[in-house]
Amino acid sequence: MKSTLLNKAILTTGTTCLLTAMMSGAHAEPTGYDQLTFQTEVKEEIQNDEVRASMYKKAQATNAKALATTLNTTINNAMKIAKHYPSVTVSTGQQRTYPRYDKDNKITGWTGQATIDLKSTDFSATSQLIADLQETLVMENLNFGVSDDKKDALEQKLMTDASRAFQQQAKNLTRAWDASGYRVVNVNLNTGSNYPRPMYSSMSMRAEAADASVPNQNFESGNSTISVTANGTIELIK
Repeated sequence: MKSTLLNKAILTTGTTCLLTAMMSGAHAEPTGYDQLTFQTEVKEEIQNDEVRASMYKKAQATNAKALATTLNTTINNAMKIAKHYPSVTVSTGQQRTYPRYDKDNKITGWTGQATIDLKSTDFSATSQLIADLQETLVMENLNFGVSDDKKDALEQKLMTDASRAFQQQAKNLTRAWDASGYRVVNVNLNTGSNYPRPMYSSMSMRAEAADASVPNQNFESGNSTISVTANGTIELIK
């Protein structure tokens, strides 16, 4: 697990001349009211504990009713299979159909696609379910992230860390500018996340889906970076 702390600051005084101070990563310059505006940021890498995937069925038919029957039957069967994996949340996704035309602009048939979405913190069950569904569905994407519960818990911790870092930087800047103390004018806390790219795209998964001998995928979830910034303004007491 990796943590990072960044600090930035801007100072305001009653003069129009430009002053610059560099201390512990802080930048300060005058704005007119003996105030410092600065930011602190804390980051932490955390292992992804949630997998998300989308799978779809694409079909063609001579009429819209036959197409809908094919798509609905496939998706309904997939949902029945998914019920054997209660630790995986499965929901129906987008479904769209569109006509095919000949050179005379007459409808010659219909093409459609229906999608289901998977989400779980149980990697083993999700891998097995994907393998089962690939007999009739094609993988569209597969990616990893941090579950809401785990993310919320870490963000609460980082908010406290960012707040403490803001206070410490305020004390450092107060001493640097020979002030006797400071008062907080305003502080804002903001969260951010940096997730890895999807593990697979639809093109790379189609070849695997076509080969029934391919074993279940052993997932390597990787890490994400969660960050919280505290930015605000203090007023120097002299």
